[in-house]
Formats: sequence, C-alpha cells, structure tokens
Amino acid sequence: MICRAVRLIAVTGFLGTSACIGEKETKVIKETFEAIERRPDSLPMMLNRRPPFQYPAALLSKKVQANVTLRIHVDSTGRVVPESTTVFESSQIPELDSAALRGARELRFAPAKKREQPISVSLLFPVFFRAPGEAPLPGDTILRPSVPRP
Repeated sequence: MICRAVRLIAVTGFLGTSACIGEKETKVIKETFEAIERRPDSLPMMLNRRPPFQYPAALLSKKVQANVTLRIHVDSTGRVVPESTTVFESSQIPELDSAALRGARELRFAPAKKREQPISVSLLFPVFFRAPGEAPLPGDTILRPSVPRP
C-alpha cells in the first residue's frame, strides 16, 4: 500500500493530517466528495399532467405488464436530452422498452437546482406499464393507493 497524507480529508476534519491510505481508498474518497459537491439542492419535478408513455395496443390487449427503468439527462432548462436517454433496466419486452424511450422525449421538468441556480442532472426514471383491472405485479405496493387504517 502506498501511504500518503490526504489533504482533502484533513481539511474536512474526518481524519488527521497524518492519515495514510492506499490509492484505491483515495480514489473512492475523492469521488465521494465530488458527488456530494454535484448533488443538487432540489431534484427535477415532472411538469407533465399525464405521463407521456403510450402502452403498445397489442400488449395492452394481452394484458402484458412490466417495468422499464430509464436513465435520463435533464438539462438546466428542464428538457430531457433525448440522445442521452438509455434503458437502465429492461422490461425484457422490446416493445415496452421502445415505448418508454419514445415517451421520455415528451417529458418536461422544472430543473434541479443547486444554490438556487438551475443545473443539469442525470437520474433514473421508472416507467410502469400496467393493464387496467389486472392484479399488481410483485413489489407494486408503491403504486397502490393506501387505505387509511382505523
């Protein structure tokens, strides 16, 4: 292990100036502090009244249900940068993945902010394809309305 004093850590007060850590640990600490510095004070807020995702008619008639998670980049004006949108977690149904990607182009947001200034951010955006009247998928508790308990 290469031993070095880490000024970044010493300045923040986490460790003394004589802290000795390896290159791998130094890289992790540096990346952590950079991520904290980039973290927005507020996240983007979706402005669309209705989600712009079109359920493919053939799959809806067959009552096919699935989730797609997109990685989207929202610029400082609140627009999704289409060429940056990718499928982060596939539904394993190409038609639903494609429908999610198409719909993402229509998403509009109030931008994220850092120190009151609009900033661009990348985030994961889940898209839920559910057939009306069908049983929920496992893990869908977040999508069901809560029932007040007496």
